Amino acid sequence: MNLEIFNQSKEYMPGGVNSPVRSFNGMGITPKVIKKGHGVIIEDEDGKEYIDFVLAWGPMILGHCDEDVVKAICECAKDALAFGAPTKGELDLAKFLCEEMPNVDMIRMVNSGTEATMSAIKLARGWTKRDKIVKFAGCYHGHFDGFLIEAGSGVLTDGIAGSLGVPKDIVKNTIIARYNDEENIKEIFNKYGNEIACVIIEPVAGNMGVMKSKESFMKTLREECDKNGSLLIFDEVMSGFRASYQGASALFKEKPDLITYAKVIGGGLPCGAYGGRREIMEMLAPLGGVYQAGTMSGNPVVVSAGLATLNKLKENKEKYYNHIEEVGKILVDGVKEISKKYGINVAFNRVGGMMTIFFSDDEVVDSYEKVKKCDGERFKRYFLHMIEKGFNIPPSQFEALFLSVYHNKEHIEKFLKAYEEFCIKESN
Repeated sequence: MNLEIFNQSKEYMPGGVNSPVRSFNGMGITPKVIKKGHGVIIEDEDGKEYIDFVLAWGPMILGHCDEDVVKAICECAKDALAFGAPTKGELDLAKFLCEEMPNVDMIRMVNSGTEATMSAIKLARGWTKRDKIVKFAGCYHGHFDGFLIEAGSGVLTDGIAGSLGVPKDIVKNTIIARYNDEENIKEIFNKYGNEIACVIIEPVAGNMGVMKSKESFMKTLREECDKNGSLLIFDEVMSGFRASYQGASALFKEKPDLITYAKVIGGGLPCGAYGGRREIMEMLAPLGGVYQAGTMSGNPVVVSAGLATLNKLKENKEKYYNHIEEVGKILVDGVKEISKKYGINVAFNRVGGMMTIFFSDDEVVDSYEKVKKCDGERFKRYFLHMIEKGFNIPPSQFEALFLSVYHNKEHIEKFLKAYEEFCIKESN
């Protein structure tokens, strides 16, 4: 059924998919067509089960079809699907984010991570009256035209330098910097400082593999932005509620001016948001001159799923995040020990519930340049082995694996057993 459905899909959808990474392009196999999921177990149309370490690319921190989230969705759907009008639910979600998240005075709901980041950029340009933005090679902020240069993730996986259909007049205002390179960002500000509206960064990158910004690098970013009147934007679409309960923002002394969220805050349904300092957010229409709108923003069903997820995380904060930390450590230590035993060179980056195994000769992978040197062919063999053994992992060296509150020691032990079998094959 997987093959039949995928072949039919190619007749009606470009590449048979609605997002490129789903195609397993470069992995040499047909993608699995998923039928259902509960907890961390998903099942494809052929009836094969997998232990899921993708979790819809992050949002399913409570596992698939959490009973409280599903209940909230069903209860809401009895009375409300969409209004394009204010609802109490969107107030409750906005209040939650402003009260629980650091550096968020006001927030605006949108419908995706891409929409959140592109809207934050527009707001920064409106606030500063400047055009240029700085992004980092390897960081992916969605498919907005100005971001699709050295964008990591699917663009990097498919070997695409950027994207067709992006006007040169758009990308001329995007400056590419090197992640974790303090001297490079200083040089950029020395040259363009009074033209730069903002710097946008994944403080914990997830689209060139998981990588945390160095504290000294973040300090330099904050200092250069302050000195030049530019805004600092944290893209926490992936790291929000993932790197920690309060996201990556809680891991750094330096604070952003604006911050973006998605994934988890919708409980698995399409959702995004951007927020930050009150005086900046009040530049948005109808209060200010920066226009941004969306009929489905703050959709009641989406909001109900998000609130059910976030309230459950808050109520079980210590229990859940300690559990993720515990199983994450077991997984990292196990992979490192097994790799060393069989002479397989790896670096393993993990921040909270986000992690990446890099097949690399570098002991530490902390830059985009090191990521690009990873052994892609070995990763492909690892991917094919693990999916055959019943593990759903990202079909790209440049994506993150995710842990949920449902992953337990038994799941981790099974993963390590399969990984050791792969290492044995590689060492022979």
